[in-house]
Amino acid sequence: MPVNYQTPPAETILPVAGVRLGIAQAGIRKANRRDLCLISLLPGARVAGVFTVNRFCAAPVQVCRDHLSRSDIRALVINTGIANAGTGEPGLVAAHATCVAVARALELAPEQVLPFSTGVIMEPLPVDRIERGIPACMDDLDEANWYEAAHAIMTTDTIAKAGSRTLTLDGRKITITGISKGAGMIKPNMATMLGFIATDAAVSQAALEDMVKHAADRSFNCVTVDGDTSTNDSFMLIASGTAGNAEITSLDSADGRALADAVTSLAAELAQAIVRDGEGATKFITIEIEGGTDVPECKAVGYAIAHSPLVKTAFFASDPNLGRILAAVGNAAQTHPSLADLDTSKVSLWIGDFLVSKDGGRNPDYKEEQGAAAMAPAEITIRVALGRGDARATCWTCDFSYDYVKINADYRS
Repeated sequence: MPVNYQTPPAETILPVAGVRLGIAQAGIRKANRRDLCLISLLPGARVAGVFTVNRFCAAPVQVCRDHLSRSDIRALVINTGIANAGTGEPGLVAAHATCVAVARALELAPEQVLPFSTGVIMEPLPVDRIERGIPACMDDLDEANWYEAAHAIMTTDTIAKAGSRTLTLDGRKITITGISKGAGMIKPNMATMLGFIATDAAVSQAALEDMVKHAADRSFNCVTVDGDTSTNDSFMLIASGTAGNAEITSLDSADGRALADAVTSLAAELAQAIVRDGEGATKFITIEIEGGTDVPECKAVGYAIAHSPLVKTAFFASDPNLGRILAAVGNAAQTHPSLADLDTSKVSLWIGDFLVSKDGGRNPDYKEEQGAAAMAPAEITIRVALGRGDARATCWTCDFSYDYVKINADYRS
């Protein structure tokens, strides 16, 4: 079960004017499950996104990048079950064919469609099943279908992830709604996740692109479950422009900042929900790094801790073998060369409210039962002070349990 997270009630997931969603059971990999989602946008809507940095990025990611660069986007189509990654040229053909099928149904150009896939890697995408499922998606199109869509994009997720925000800009009520999926093969830049957030605010293309990067860097790029960057990861931000506010052209304006903050807040909620639903997770862990020379350095230390199987298994067992955390801090120099001169005598470590280590060694006042008590709850905070600057960063992760191995050992069954 997810750590302290439940899907919000359907009635709290608000429709976004100008964005309709349709769901179908297409039998893409398994029968009798919602596995196809179509999102239709009104003319004038704007779309921006960020994608995985994995060099083996999936065919739909390649097609999305291309279509975003040269066309106004009017539709998104998402399938689960098959990732269409590691599929070579046939995978690109399949991704393009999916766009053609959606374009034909909505009377668009194929370049106005963005395809997304998630699921098993290196298996061919059954485009014929997607084509047969599109009419059902068309019949189901409705602005109120976000809750259903959150369920339709799940893979190993145990729970759907969705949320909404409202605010007032230029005297107009603005709605923001989003969904995400992901539970394993999660690492920043991006995680194995799909995230879709839409707002009815009017936002210029340039400002929207700045906004999606701003939000990603403070949400989806701050989570990790197992340190594996996936092939299909995508986070998309849609602005339908139907709210009637004066168009936001910069994040430096008051309205730009307010909207960016609200989008980022929702993105962080959805990103944390992914970690809370991490495969087999029993603990949600916040890692706060302070006193670095810059943010990338702080993130490098945070991820070194978050990715360590030794740290993660210790937290599962509530075993205060906290030297593992110090070892992970020292290992961060392997991924961030500026840490090669880290003075360990200036590093301090807290678990919860307990100071565990200072001056390069164990705090004489620290008692092991304090560490065990701090590690027992479902939510835990680790804080590390590097003592070398003013920068800080936060990342979120989870523990490794027996079930993580079971889930991934049986993933394709």
